[in-house]
Amino acid sequence: MYHDTRLAVPTGVERRPPSAVSAGVGLAGLAGLGLWIVAAVSLGMDGPYAALVGLLACGVPMVGWSLMVDAVHRNPGTGIDWHAPRPAAQTRDTSLTKLAGLYATWCGIACVYGIGRFYWDGNFAFAMWCFGWAMPVVAIVAVPYVLWLDRYLVAPRDGAWHVGAWLTGQEGVDPAVLQSHARSWAVKAFFLAFMLAVVPGNFAGFVRTDLATLRDPVGLVQWLIALMFVIDVAFATVGYVLTLRPLDAHIRSANPFAAAWTAALMCYPPFILMEAGGPLDYHPGTQDWTAWFAGHPWLLGLWGAMLVGLTAIYASATVAFGLRFSNLTNRGILTHGPYAWSRHPAYLSKNLFWWLSTLPVLTTGNIVDAVRATALMAVVSGIYYWRAGTEERHLALDPAYRAYSDWMARRGAIPRLLRWMVAS
Repeated sequence: MYHDTRLAVPTGVERRPPSAVSAGVGLAGLAGLGLWIVAAVSLGMDGPYAALVGLLACGVPMVGWSLMVDAVHRNPGTGIDWHAPRPAAQTRDTSLTKLAGLYATWCGIACVYGIGRFYWDGNFAFAMWCFGWAMPVVAIVAVPYVLWLDRYLVAPRDGAWHVGAWLTGQEGVDPAVLQSHARSWAVKAFFLAFMLAVVPGNFAGFVRTDLATLRDPVGLVQWLIALMFVIDVAFATVGYVLTLRPLDAHIRSANPFAAAWTAALMCYPPFILMEAGGPLDYHPGTQDWTAWFAGHPWLLGLWGAMLVGLTAIYASATVAFGLRFSNLTNRGILTHGPYAWSRHPAYLSKNLFWWLSTLPVLTTGNIVDAVRATALMAVVSGIYYWRAGTEERHLALDPAYRAYSDWMARRGAIPRLLRWMVAS
């Protein structure tokens, strides 16, 4: 439940719009994940199963907090009326049609995975292994889940029903709903596979760190950055898994604009442009920050602290989502945590991290290498600026985001700082 604090707001102070997620959800997940990380490091559990347990340690406390403390299942946004269940016989046909639509959707995704050869190479093979074991269970559990939930849904004919109705030749199929359903599942299929692919490597790399290296400032910085990425990946993966209405974590809408998909997909494999050897690879002719500041321990410590701080902001932006992290979707508008300072804290901190860690204006080659690296990094930052704009265009369809955006433009710390810098 979200408490109305209007009485506590002093007269004349503009109140920030309420957040769709409470801060307690993220803290609960952080506590659970933190305990598991301590246990895994202490016992040397660095395998893929330990990484998957880390997802449970992160997700289960968030589910518990969401249901028992925030009571999100009672939020109007779920579309569920727990007080007026329909008879099972009344919703059975709707549920069976919906199940047909769900199975057809999953079969379509499986075909895409099967055709995409890169999904069976490298880290993605682990994601396919996870799906291979999980989907039979999900397919079975979906039957009682859908039959049960449809009795309480105010409008049970969702996108899955429209797919099933289209396949079975029923009336009332809305092409716009079919398209929305396809976009939502495309987001989940693409990004969940990617997240599961990186979970084991991130977790193992952190657990295997030789703690003796933490006496060195560079080693400590790298260890803390690795920890932040373990947290970020765990929360993001849990968010893609738990897109469930009873948790009020379902996808309200997936971005309908082609520009948004283009800007996002070019930042992820197999379409990524910034990887080594890619057209936007800015690394040739550069060195890591540790090389430029070697022999200057205080400067290494100071620079490293900035990089850790930026990574912490990036990870905290993911933690702020709780169960709702997802690219290219609206799953509720956030206004707390780092989103009380900026509309795009993750993109801002990520790009600043890249600039400070790579320092493209410094080069091991010649001036042409420095200009090329700086220009390419500027293009990369431009892509993220473009991504931010396309996301705002989508979220602006939601009145809650428009209210938040208006407040941020007037009162947000980062927009006010930028205005001050321009005016100076």
